[in-house]
Amino acid sequence: MDYQNICEQVCLLARKVGVWLWSERQRLDTVNMEAKGVHDYVTQFDKQSEKTIVARLKELVPEAGFIAEEKTETVLAEHYNWIVDPLDGTTNFIHGLPPTAISIALREDEEIVIGVVYEIGRDECFYAYKGGKAYMNGMPIHVTNCPNLDASLLATGFPYSDFSILKPFMRYMEWSMQHTHGLRRLGSAATDLVYVACGRCDGYFEYGMKPYDVAAGTFICQQAGALVSDFSGGGNWLFGGEIVVAGPKLFLELQKSLHRFLKEDAE
Repeated sequence: MDYQNICEQVCLLARKVGVWLWSERQRLDTVNMEAKGVHDYVTQFDKQSEKTIVARLKELVPEAGFIAEEKTETVLAEHYNWIVDPLDGTTNFIHGLPPTAISIALREDEEIVIGVVYEIGRDECFYAYKGGKAYMNGMPIHVTNCPNLDASLLATGFPYSDFSILKPFMRYMEWSMQHTHGLRRLGSAATDLVYVACGRCDGYFEYGMKPYDVAAGTFICQQAGALVSDFSGGGNWLFGGEIVVAGPKLFLELQKSLHRFLKEDAE
């Protein structure tokens, strides 16, 4: 499989759909929004975006299945599966607040081999493919060499529906505010991740995540030099609902601090 060529085609697709979403944003006030869950909304734009993306991805890799947020396609395949979030940061989009992004990853067996995140408002396309580097609009990107938490700027997200460890999570946020340069909550996990990949943030952590939230952005981070795990330091970050990502110098300190607050103290 020509990962580079397919990745380039996915970038073109993400840009095309992103431009359409941006142009349609002005119509949002007249759209009937339906409740998808507590504090989690879906518009007709999510669904139409996903339908367009799925149709094109079927042409690129006909044998692939899908893990797609809006479930317009739900059939899994044996070897190849696309993981798609057609509009990450829907609440931001509803309110006209950046960032919002399109996130597309291709998983081959147990390995992600292509990741594309298109941040719509800034017209920035982040991408990576197996055997290559990580890029943003054609320019190579890399994570920071931030040495420790004291010097770091971290990105995170707030839970929408899973409040099972909210109290230790809030305690960790209070602690990290005192031991870092600060925390940023942008409202788009895919954007948080690619901002780590390009050095705008030094690390990222969150819980309550779904595969389509993190698949593409995390792969781009890895190709940009980042390390990734769940809060316990294991490899169950794609389906396990919790993730920590950072450059190699910062990673272990960040992961261990999260484990202390969110695993040990939460028990």
